Amino acid sequence: MRGYIFDMDGTLFQTNLILAPALEETFQMLRDKGLWEGETPLELYEAIMGVPLPEVWRTLCPLHTESQHQVSNDFFQHVLIRCIQNRQGALYDGVEDVLSTLSKVDPLFIASNGQTAYLQAIVDTYQLQRYFQAVYSIDVESSGNKADLVARIIREQQLEEGAVIGDRLSDFEAAHKNHFKAIGVAFDFAQQQELHMADEVVTDFKALPLLLK
Repeated sequence: MRGYIFDMDGTLFQTNLILAPALEETFQMLRDKGLWEGETPLELYEAIMGVPLPEVWRTLCPLHTESQHQVSNDFFQHVLIRCIQNRQGALYDGVEDVLSTLSKVDPLFIASNGQTAYLQAIVDTYQLQRYFQAVYSIDVESSGNKADLVARIIREQQLEEGAVIGDRLSDFEAAHKNHFKAIGVAFDFAQQQELHMADEVVTDFKALPLLLK
């Protein structure tokens, strides 16, 4: 059976619209506690977007303890979900039409390094359950590796062929390690040097169906 596996952040969902305010609120919380000085490291986060959350906080706040990383992440997730539910974010142009078309022919899945509650907030707010058979968070994969998460989807859903559609290197590596096609979307968080690892690249989501025929 053929199936298509989509990343969420920077692929389906315009995370950039909620990332800056949520990160700023989180680092203001840290400033208020005397745990941070200076600017919010938004550009650094954008550069590493797509890596697992523990790695995010180790990179953004290398001098903080693991327990403080967890506190910061919990606060950050809470703010992100509030932003999603307030519809401060958005799906990329053409996403709903394309997903509607594709889902009528082949099963669709989400594989994301985002946490379960965060992903569910996006799915519920934008009613993505209309299009996707299942949503897989990195939370369910003990290794924290996206290639392993994609392997789990392929195994559990009995997929024989398909593609992984995403914007970062972890998506393309996950596709290739599982012998799926890697399709890159050149949107907000995409890096040109990483997109070279994809088999195909689109700059407009509406062009995707032509690559999946």
